Amino acid sequence: MKRKQIIFTAVNTAELLDSEIPDVPEAGKIIVKTEFSVVSPGTEKANITGNDTVAGTNAPCVKFPRCLGYSTAGVVVKVGEGVKDLKEGDKVACFWTVHSEYNYISASQAVKIPDDMPLEQAAPLFIGTFPLAALRKTRLEIGEPCMVMGLGLLGQYAVRLARLMGAIPVIACDPVKERREDALRGGADYAFDPFDPDFAAKVKEVSGGGVKAAVEVTGVGAGLDETLDCMAKFGRVALLGCTRDKNFTIDYYRKVHCPGITLIGAHTNARPSSESHEHYFTHRDDLKTLIALVSTGRFDIASMLGPVFAPNECKEVYDRLVNDKNFPLMVRFDWRKL
Repeated sequence: MKRKQIIFTAVNTAELLDSEIPDVPEAGKIIVKTEFSVVSPGTEKANITGNDTVAGTNAPCVKFPRCLGYSTAGVVVKVGEGVKDLKEGDKVACFWTVHSEYNYISASQAVKIPDDMPLEQAAPLFIGTFPLAALRKTRLEIGEPCMVMGLGLLGQYAVRLARLMGAIPVIACDPVKERREDALRGGADYAFDPFDPDFAAKVKEVSGGGVKAAVEVTGVGAGLDETLDCMAKFGRVALLGCTRDKNFTIDYYRKVHCPGITLIGAHTNARPSSESHEHYFTHRDDLKTLIALVSTGRFDIASMLGPVFAPNECKEVYDRLVNDKNFPLMVRFDWRKL
């Protein structure tokens, strides 16, 4: 069957094109009619500009065309043999998908959502599993001070989740005033500009001498360096941001070794593939957690939702992603507008 799909056909080029998927899903697979897909700004900008989230710029694996759009929600329209937990008509949140009218995926990549949960609220939840996993890895305890460095989409999620997990205070850090204000509305107790010359002193003052847990989301070496300046002894830092530029210097002896800081690799794929265990959950189980938090009213995803575009506006959306530093945090494509 034919479907419309957003494809990166060349560097800095996005097009809405036709592609093909099977008319009948294979065993264990399903076809989902997409209602909403969400742009992941950091990952998708890296990919459309010719980068790779692991191998880096100009790596041999960087080839076009490329397909992105891993966080979506829609309705199951066809079910392959052996699929028992899903049926036609089920509303689902999906992961590792693409920006497409229909997604052809394994049934394990879809989680059923409550019937009264809007699909536009379910679509961005997979992205939220990334900071959730990072916070789990810090082993954050109730009452511990927690800092989030970088307030893009993942950082805004991390602020809200840290508050839910009992961090006191939650400290949000970003040079952009509007993002700091958004974090304060989302539950941060303090918000600081890391370019402030007294930045580290202010963080240590409000945290009682330094933060115990931190999530570094900038993907910039200077962000990690400043995060380390704010840590308490034996603090834990989850490295969630993809630091693609390796050319930076950290004084590891004074900032990591002597104070006993733990640096934790928190790439979203650094997790178990099939069975969750303490502090290390699968993608699927973390997605179930976020669905439960939203459906019970404990996590306000509605306040995070950003502008909506029709799929045929993809060129303008991605031109802005590449060129505009003020690209909105949560851009969604509404596939009902085809």
